[in-house]
Parts: sequence; C-alpha cells; structure tokens
Amino acid sequence: MKPAKSKMPRKPIIKKGSQTNLKDPVGVYCRVRPLSFPDQECCVEVVNSTTVQLHTPEGYRLNRNGDYKETQYSFKRVFGIHTTQKELFDVVASPLVDDLIHGKNGLLFTYGVTGSGKTHTMTGSPGYGGLLPRCLNMIFNSIGSFQAKRYVFKSNDRNSMEIQCEVDALLERQKREAMPIPKTPSNKRQADPEFADMINVQEFCKAEEIDEDSVYGVFVSYIEIYNNYIYDLLEEVQLDPIKPKLPQSKILREDKNHNMYVAGCTEVEVKSTEEAFEVFWRGQKKRRIANTHLNRESSRSHSVFSIKLVQAPLDADGDNVLQEKEQITISQLSLVDLAGSERTNRTKAEGNRLREAGNINQSLMTLRTCMEVLRENQTYGTNKMVPYRDSKLTHLFKNYFDGEGKVRMIVCVNPKAEDYEESLQVMRFAEVTQEVEVARPVDKAICGLTPGRRYRNLPRGGPVGDEPLVTEVILQSFPPLPPSKLLDINDEETLPKLIEALEKRHHLRQLMTEELNKQCMNFKALLKEFDSSLLNKENYIQEKLNEKEKLILGQKSEIERLEKKNKTLEYKIEVLEKTTTIYEEDKRNLQQELESQNQKLQRQFSDKRRLEARLQGMVTETSMKWQKECERRVAATQLEMQNKLWVKDEKLKQLKAIVTEPKPEKPERPSRERDREKIIPRSVSPSPVPNTPIPVRHRRSRSAGSRWVDHKPASNVQTETVMQPHVPHAITVSVANEKALAKCEKYMLTHQELASDGEIQTKVIKGDVYKTRGGGQSVQFTDIETLKQESPTGSRKRRSSTIAPAQPDGTESEWTDVETRCSVAVEMRAGSQLGPGYQHHAQPKRKKP
Repeated sequence: MKPAKSKMPRKPIIKKGSQTNLKDPVGVYCRVRPLSFPDQECCVEVVNSTTVQLHTPEGYRLNRNGDYKETQYSFKRVFGIHTTQKELFDVVASPLVDDLIHGKNGLLFTYGVTGSGKTHTMTGSPGYGGLLPRCLNMIFNSIGSFQAKRYVFKSNDRNSMEIQCEVDALLERQKREAMPIPKTPSNKRQADPEFADMINVQEFCKAEEIDEDSVYGVFVSYIEIYNNYIYDLLEEVQLDPIKPKLPQSKILREDKNHNMYVAGCTEVEVKSTEEAFEVFWRGQKKRRIANTHLNRESSRSHSVFSIKLVQAPLDADGDNVLQEKEQITISQLSLVDLAGSERTNRTKAEGNRLREAGNINQSLMTLRTCMEVLRENQTYGTNKMVPYRDSKLTHLFKNYFDGEGKVRMIVCVNPKAEDYEESLQVMRFAEVTQEVEVARPVDKAICGLTPGRRYRNLPRGGPVGDEPLVTEVILQSFPPLPPSKLLDINDEETLPKLIEALEKRHHLRQLMTEELNKQCMNFKALLKEFDSSLLNKENYIQEKLNEKEKLILGQKSEIERLEKKNKTLEYKIEVLEKTTTIYEEDKRNLQQELESQNQKLQRQFSDKRRLEARLQGMVTETSMKWQKECERRVAATQLEMQNKLWVKDEKLKQLKAIVTEPKPEKPERPSRERDREKIIPRSVSPSPVPNTPIPVRHRRSRSAGSRWVDHKPASNVQTETVMQPHVPHAITVSVANEKALAKCEKYMLTHQELASDGEIQTKVIKGDVYKTRGGGQSVQFTDIETLKQESPTGSRKRRSSTIAPAQPDGTESEWTDVETRCSVAVEMRAGSQLGPGYQHHAQPKRKKP
C-alpha cells in the first residue's frame, strides 16, 4: 500500500538464466468493515477499487488547529463494506491454495487495530464462513479422491515426513482404533449448529490441473504466541484436580532446509473439511481472549493455523505410494490472525491486560522494524541485519520473507473516527510492507514415471475405488433377440433360441428390478436423512427465531425508553431554545444600549475636544493680552522710577545747596544717561538716633480668626518697625511645605527687599489655601501690605528758598511730604500691577518723637 502520489516501487533486478532471482512484492489488500451504528462519524472513504482516503475527524481538527490533510493510500485491491466472504476468498486466498496444491508455500495474515474485523475475516461467523474454512473446503474438494490412506504419511520431529508401507499403516490404524477415545467437549462439536454453519460453504471451489498420479496427505497444526511465548493449542493436557499441569511453551528450531518450525508441535492428519475445522475449533477453545474496553472478545495472542500438504507419486504400477523419501513434496500454508494493535489509554487496560497489550504492541513493532529494514536492503542495496530474533512472531516468519513463496496481507480497517490515529499507523505500516519483495516460488521437478498410472489398470479407466454399476453391466450385456420367423414346420432351433433369449432377458429384468428396489431403498433412506436434517434445521431456525423475537422485544423496550428520553430531551431543548431567545433579545437590547452609550460618549468626547481647542485659543489670546499689558506696565514703572530718581537728584542738589553756597538756579531735568553715569554721594550723614528705645506696636490682622501659615525665610532681617503684623496661633515656617498648608486656611509670606533710598522695605503677601483635585494644595494671593522703615532725622533739614521751614508742632517738612507722596504713589502703582484680586494698604506716616 502506498500513498496515491508516491513514487512507483523499485522493480526487482532479474538476471538472465536464473528463475530463482525473480521476486514479487508482498500483496497488500484492504478490507473496510461497516460501522457499528449508522450515526457514527466515519473517517475512511473508499475512493475506488484500489484507493482509500482518510478524513481527519472534527475533534482532531479543533484540537490541532485544523493542521491536518486528507490522505489517500493505494492497495492491490480494496474491499468495501458490501464485500462478501466469497469475493474476498476468490481474490486473496484461492491463489494461495492453488499454489499449496502445486507444492508452493504461502503466508496469509490479517493486520489491524482491535475490533477491525480480523477474526471475522479469517474464521467467519455462522452462515458466513471465513477464509480458513473456505481454504480447507477447496483443498479437500481438489484432493478428496486422491488422498492416501491414514498413517501412510507420518511426521517426525525434524519438520519432515516419512512414508510407511500399506501394512505398517494398517497396523497403525488398528492400534489407534483400539485406543479409548477421550470424552471431551470437542467430540460433540459436530452436532453444534453454529459449527456446522461455519464450515457449510455453499459455493463449490476446486483447484485445476491436479496431479492424478500422486497421493496427498493433509496435516494441520495450531499454535499461539502469547506474551512472546509459543504454546501448542492442540496439545492434550492431562487434567489433574490436585496438581493441574500448565501448558509448556515451545521453542523454535531450524531444519536442514533453513526453515523455522516449532519443535514438538502437534500435527494432526485430517481427511475432510469437517475434521480439519473440528481440530481448529478445539484449539480455538484454548486460545486466550479477554473482554476489553474496545472489544468484548479481544484476541490477546497471535494465532497461526498451518496447513501442511504432503504429496508423493505412485509407483510404476499405480497401486502403491513410491517409497522414495526424496520424491516427497511438502508445501505449507500459514493462516495468521494477528492480535490487534491498541492504546492502553483507550482500552483502560490494567494488570495482566496491560502486560498483554505491551507484548502485543512490542511484537507488532518488531514486525514493522523488520519490514522497514527489508525494504531498505532491497531498495538501496544495503546489507543490514534484519532483527527477526527480537520477537517470536518475526522469527517464525523468517523463512517466508527470506525464502520462497507468496505473502499476502489483509489490512482490516474500522472507519469510525475514534480509530483514526491507529488506522493512520496501520496504513503507514502497510505502505512499507507493500514495497518488500519475496522470491517467486519455483515449480518442483516432475517425477520421471509415466503419467496416467492411476487409471491404467482399472476397467474403462474408472477412478480409484469406483466400480461399474450393476445396471450398467446388465444393459451392456443384454442379449439381442434372435430371429423369430418360422420358415419350416420342422424347425426346432428357432423357438428354443427364442425361449433362451427370453429367459435371459427375464433374468436380467429381475436383476434390474432388484437393483431398482435397492436404489429405491437407498433413496428412501436418503430422503429420511434429509427430512431429519430439515427437521433439525427447522428446529434450529425456530430457536433462532425465538431468540430473535426476544431480542426484538428487548430492542422495542429499549426503543420505547429511548423515545421517552428523546421526548424529555426535546422538551429540554425547547426550554433551552426559549431561554436562548430571551437571552438573545436581552443581548440585542444591551448591544443597542451600549451602542447608544458609545455614541453619546463619542459626542461628549468631540465636544470636549472642541472646548479644549476653544479654551486653548482663549488662553493663548489672554496670555498675549497679559504679555502686552505687562510690557506696558513695565514701561510705566520704568518711567516712574526715572521720575523718582529725578526727584531724588533734586533733593540731593537742594541739600548740597544748603550745605554750600546757595545758588538760585533753575535746575535742569537730568536725562537717564546722565543719571546712570553720574552717582551723587551724600555729603551729609544722618543725625544719630536718640538712645531712647522706640516701642514696637503690633496690629491685629483682619483674618485673625483663621489658621495661618506664617512663612518667614531664614534670610529676613529684624527691622523693628513700629507696625508689625501679628497673627495668633500661626504655624511659623522658614520653608513652605504641604504638611503645613494642609492644616491651615490662610497663607502669609514675609518678603524683604532694598528700596531705592537704601532702606529695607518689608512686604507681607497674604492669600487663601485651597485643596486641589489631585490631593495637593494651592494658594491664591489676595492682599499685599508694605512696611517701610525711614530715619527720624530726615526732617531736620535746613530751610531753603524752595522748601518751607519746619512747623513748631513737629510735623514733616514739605519735601518730606513730597517724598512720602511719591513713595505712596509708587507703592500704589506697584500694588495695582498684581491684578484686581489684590488689595493695597499704604503705610501711615510716622510722627517725630
């Protein structure tokens, strides 16, 4: 068997003048059994008469991601599910039986997984005889009239045959007939209707060109290979209830012709199909079978039923067998029923069943290995050693593959999906086996005696043992009537001759009447026997009908139970369908709601993006406006500072004029360049401050009711200004931190900077603390208070023409007021730059002490 797209097998090399070098490939046939149940999934399809195709089951496609392809395999012949046993026998086994009768060896074995129909193909079932009974029937139909008398051929322990003379054979028969026949169940087997149906083959089959100048003897043996041990199934074991004797295993040996045989194996000479099959049935009762998870009667061993045909020519007279041992021709046909390959995880085998399965799989694996090595040696010309000895099964078949003969294999396939992987392995093994070649058998040498010796000395060349019928003799010797005309009155010869002829005819008529009566009696006896057999058949048929009726009743009850179960399941299915409809409706509603929510979220998201874009534009526009406003304010502040510097310069000039000579000149407004280049130092130092301490007064903040964070940097300088802000219960920190801000609602920052007049100016910046969404705090500034320190001696200036003298009540002079006003104006402008959310409080004037 080969895949449909594989290469053609290599042709054997044929040497000129050598017929023994001709080789034929192993013939591999495939038989597909029908499914047990019609609703089972099928994985094997018969494409045509030579090709099958394997489909991957659905379960394997799902589990293996669908990475499987359909594969085709080609065989020598494919038999479908409707193939009869006769069709299979005519194609596969009939040529092997014909070769057996003509002195050639043959091997036929069935291979497949458990439950694929191997035993049914080989043995058959009642009414459907398998290959084995059909082979026996064809053998005895062909050589039935040419068989030698019992015990003329006698087997020995060296896998050969000996010839006994007629006298020795007669003594042997008398000796065996005098022995008591053991009462075993096998003696009653012929009365079993199933046994009779299995061997009752209606089709008549016979080999052609039988050598009629030879006599034949048939010997059968039956062995099994169990756990890699060989046991003789025909060996008689003495049953001892005290010490039961277990069957002993046999060993393999090699004869002088290098053929393997089982030493000490029982070989039984048989003379008819019934007797041969009775021997087979007796051994079949001893074969090891067990109930497994896959097969109720699973074969736990490999069985080999061997049919040995012995052929010897007659002597020159055609009466006796030629006593020359070299003239004996022995041919053998082995019918092998292999145990099924199986996986223990499917059969759930444990204990002995697990051990048996391991040995079965091991022997089949050795058989595969031998086939692969043989194919490699024949294809590539290598000389690797074939591991025949690794298993008793392959060791026994060694002479079939290395010697001459024909080898045929029937691959039995169960098309159900559960056996897909095992069937795939069987196909691969069959592919390897079909490429193995076996030497073609050579025709045996013909004896040099004259042909036709058997019928030469018989009257009219009748067959051996057949005598001419009495009626045939009478008809042939019936005397003719003499002439009855009386021409002369004195004729005395005509009437006596006529009377004598009539008497002879009367005597012959009586003999014919007696023969007819005998035949009538025989015919009546046959009719009675036929009537009794018909009665037995009717009884058997009636019993079968009763059994079938019981089976039908049981099936009807089972059908009723299944119908009830089917109704219950239909009701459940209806409920589930309604529930599914409700769930689907809910699913559709939820999907619609989800879609509407998604659309709503999409709209909100688009609106949010448009709002962000609009806010981004507004922020950009606002930032540009604020940038322009800041530039404008910076310019205004620069102008104010220039004015302040001008005022300062004017004051310094007036002070210089007081100290020196007064010159009534109109001062010129200095430019910014001159102010930057020229620095006018103070010529008069301030008067010392009296030693009298100035009392510091604190004023209460307007927001004293809230909790404050008083942020005073460490770089601040104590100015001891009169008006100092004071907030009770405030948290004073030098560095702002979130922990302090989390505990308070208000924030106050004390900032110091150097004023334009060289004095320290302190600013108190106030704000509110807010919590953000991210868990932090933010401060929004709302107010700025400015504390400025001025020297008290600044009002003791000299009088000038441009400045009024000091008042007697101690108020500030006019220039002081100008300076104060300018300072307040600058502070107000500075405060206005902080925006509308801030408030400014001008510092009050300080009175002279």
